[in-house]
Amino acid sequence: MPKILSTRSAGPQIRSRTVAEFFAGIGLMRIGLERAGWDVEWANDIDTDKASIYRNHFMDEHDHLLVQDVHLIDPGHIPAVALATASFPCTDLSLAGERRGLAGTGSGAFWGFIKAIDGMGDHKPPLVLLENVTGFLTSKGGADFRDACLALNRLGYGVDAFILDAVDHLPQSRKRLFVVGSLGGSANRRAERSPLLFSTPSRPGALVDFIVSNPGIQWSIRDLPVPPPGRKELADVLEDVEAGSGLWWSAERARYLLEQMSPKHRATAEAMIAADRRSCGTVFRRVRNHVCMAELRVDGIAGCLRTPRGGSGRQILFVAERGEYRVRLLTPRECARLMGADEYRLDDRLSPNKALFGFGDAVCVPVVEWIANNYLTPLLNEVRARPEYAQLEAQTLAHAI
Repeated sequence: MPKILSTRSAGPQIRSRTVAEFFAGIGLMRIGLERAGWDVEWANDIDTDKASIYRNHFMDEHDHLLVQDVHLIDPGHIPAVALATASFPCTDLSLAGERRGLAGTGSGAFWGFIKAIDGMGDHKPPLVLLENVTGFLTSKGGADFRDACLALNRLGYGVDAFILDAVDHLPQSRKRLFVVGSLGGSANRRAERSPLLFSTPSRPGALVDFIVSNPGIQWSIRDLPVPPPGRKELADVLEDVEAGSGLWWSAERARYLLEQMSPKHRATAEAMIAADRRSCGTVFRRVRNHVCMAELRVDGIAGCLRTPRGGSGRQILFVAERGEYRVRLLTPRECARLMGADEYRLDDRLSPNKALFGFGDAVCVPVVEWIANNYLTPLLNEVRARPEYAQLEAQTLAHAI
């Protein structure tokens, strides 16, 4: 059986909740952390379009966003912070990619993050937070996830992992794998096959099996509450787009989408059209047996927002009532709302594609806020209370001065 480290919440609130945000994208990780009382002091991304969207929203007086390849970052320029976050590219870990894993040019940016944290030496952050698709767990038969956890171990971090779905907070199906690393985790009390593994749906069977079957990883498993139920429906996040707007597809294009549906999905659509009340659903085009099919979802939940590559990433809105139906793409504002960033400042000149690239690659704001409130802040309190942390804190303070 693996030896699993266990910690529990204790200690007063800490005001020193500072963050270095790697792979910042358009800054939704930052928004979620800031809502929970954390402060992002430094950020990095390689994409100039996302950086432009980020800056347009935050309009920081002192621009702390470094637009640069993560592999080229000088660790000496990263400030001493309490937390480093890394929502590194999922390109090579997802089913949509070629499953090159952490050896790929996209997802391999993870190693640039590890190099940067390692290069921070004595002032590396006491906590790190990774985020990626659930395919990270199974990439290369689990080897990539194992290598990532061991890489954090070598830097002194005990690791924990859990899976959260944005659907607990928002009308969007979006499961993501999170990994938290904490310095000095090996000082925690040990437990054999901790019941903490089975106390929450955030650690499904496949993840528990991985943890149990990898005793060579220095685990630091922590209790997790169950996210409270309750969320908006898809209809609640939709903009009021007039029937005559050019955003709606032509009748011919809308009819073609209807004809691409399977008999089952077509029957559902026809029932929506015949109903006396307005209803809505979302559609993805997918290739099934070499044929492009339109798949309709009508449970009040949008499918996972994706970057608009190859057509399938474009989520389509289907609205129907009283013998009529209309079809259009989701708007940038609707994408923002589906990510929990309702008030995100969007440039009117921003193209829908660029907006979807930004939001499709991002993290859901209320999920990050929940992690910060229920995990990161209590854990930071505990880490700072450890005797060995006093020396580390003194070193980071000296570095900052």
